[in-house]
Amino acid sequence: MGSSSPTAEILAIGNELLLGEVVDTNTSWLCRLLTRLGGRVRRAVLLPDEVEAIWAELEGALRRGPDLVFTTGGLGPTEDDRTLMAVARATGRPLEEHPQALQMVAARYQALAAAGYVASPELTPSRRKMALLPQGAVPLANPIGAAPGVLLPLEQTLLICLPGVPEEMKAIVEGPLTPYLQSRLGKAGFAELRLLVDCGDESRLAPLLEEVQHRWPQVYIKSQARAFGPGIRLRIYFSATASTPEEARALVEEARRHLEERLAEAGIGTEMLGPD
Repeated sequence: MGSSSPTAEILAIGNELLLGEVVDTNTSWLCRLLTRLGGRVRRAVLLPDEVEAIWAELEGALRRGPDLVFTTGGLGPTEDDRTLMAVARATGRPLEEHPQALQMVAARYQALAAAGYVASPELTPSRRKMALLPQGAVPLANPIGAAPGVLLPLEQTLLICLPGVPEEMKAIVEGPLTPYLQSRLGKAGFAELRLLVDCGDESRLAPLLEEVQHRWPQVYIKSQARAFGPGIRLRIYFSATASTPEEARALVEEARRHLEERLAEAGIGTEMLGPD
């Protein structure tokens, strides 16, 4: 990835993630999305539902100054949903009830009560908690769940807090968050491709990959070993970010062609793979 790519960090929050009870699919999904939009994720961490831990990681992230910081998890109505408390502390933005966020929460519980999913639409203290946002934040409508997402523009970084439920997280990112991401990530292009190689020995490929990587430093090239044994074929992954999708595609194609030439000289066959 080019050094000029917009950068991002991701904080996945939840005791259940660290206990291994729940697999953190949100981070991989966000990494994939941001990469395809021309961004570069440079750090991702798992954190417990503890204000001190979240606050410390946020302070570090804000010192590093990425373009985007995402948190996932900890926005709900229960006592252990503490993400926004940590955000308030790390940014010096006190929590306050946000009228628009409260309307979003109220509308959701009206709909849930009408459908018979909850007994009452009453805005209890636990429900009102989801409308307490850091000062200056913008609520992001949650099309599926009750807790709004939170957008907090800071001096250098756009801080984005999302629910931990994957369907809710994705719905916000692909819906109300889209224009904000486009604004921050610009028009950068991304391209990738995969090559299947008739070789099960990664060490044999290493010098050839190093040669191609040296010639095409703008392209990320990685062999993906799975196992040893007869008939094993390794995958080679190529990706690049550039000013346009066409430029990115040209970079990965040139690197792929050069590697195929070197592999053919070594008597190693290849096969192009479709997208995953």
